[in-house]
Amino acid sequence: MIGIDPHKSTHTATAVDSTTNKDLGSIRINASFDDYAQLMTWSKQWPDRIWAVENTSGLGHHFTQWLVGKGEAVVDIPSTATARVRELSRGGRRKNDRIDAAAAACVAFSQGDFRPVAPEGQTDVLRLLDERRIDLVKHNGRLVNQLHALLRELLPGGVERKFDTEDAATQLRRFQAANPADVMRKNIGLELVGDLRRVRFQIEELTTRIKSELAACGTRLPTIPGVGPITACRILARTSTPTRFASEAAFAAYIGTAPIEVAIADKQRHRLSRAGDRSLNSAIHVVAVTQARTPSSPGHEYYRRKIDDGKTPREAMRCLKRQVTKRIWRVMRDDHLDKLSALAAEPG
Repeated sequence: MIGIDPHKSTHTATAVDSTTNKDLGSIRINASFDDYAQLMTWSKQWPDRIWAVENTSGLGHHFTQWLVGKGEAVVDIPSTATARVRELSRGGRRKNDRIDAAAAACVAFSQGDFRPVAPEGQTDVLRLLDERRIDLVKHNGRLVNQLHALLRELLPGGVERKFDTEDAATQLRRFQAANPADVMRKNIGLELVGDLRRVRFQIEELTTRIKSELAACGTRLPTIPGVGPITACRILARTSTPTRFASEAAFAAYIGTAPIEVAIADKQRHRLSRAGDRSLNSAIHVVAVTQARTPSSPGHEYYRRKIDDGKTPREAMRCLKRQVTKRIWRVMRDDHLDKLSALAAEPG
């Protein structure tokens, strides 16, 4: 097992014997293709090897994908797991790159707290599109706030909170500046209008590309009531594949929709989980609220039944989010099995 402690400019590799937990050697390389090849040559002294890379989605992403492209077996090790092993095995806070790399290897063969790394595919494309769209939506909000504040300085009472860029541009062109400061405000306002139009065009274009990628994936998530293209994209992008989770209960725990049991004397209660992926939790919440407000959806009947059983609206919504999570996981699992069946049916 070869553990990797990645940094921006250097990577440290430590080979560990999985049977004796013995450090077999270590090497530090620069983050470059030439040094990648040097590291590969060094590792060939262990033909039966597995690479345990810490934080493959961050600083170790480029090196990890290079290894996968070379046909190497790579697993992702969370940094929290390496910190736990380092603390328990050595005590104190003594650490360096070689120790961190060895801890990553120990996590892989002793605790099994890892995730196999696969080549990037359609879900990674969806993740990039989703991240780009989120950034543009935030930028759109900043531009709207700036333009709203500027129009408030130019026009008495400003404009309504929700205004159209065409109306804002018309009012700016009609405005007669009385001093140099107002002239500059008018020019900046017209520039903000142009920026808003460009950003909104980019958001619409990204939305169209997301729909195309979802169609190429063949996912059935948009068939679930309340799951639109953007929500489906976010779920797939942040979940990657349902095989990461042993069951739908593990998936719910990962998202944070699984309630946590709390024992109080002889009563058994549950509380809301604050753990998990909060972005996914937010997406599930949007789906649950949409279903609860749509009489034709199955979630509406379930939500009303929980209210009739004496649960508060928050408790009923929590139960509905759990059911939505179960439905989403099963749809993703069925999609994954269909893809495997299609691949098995192909010649060769």
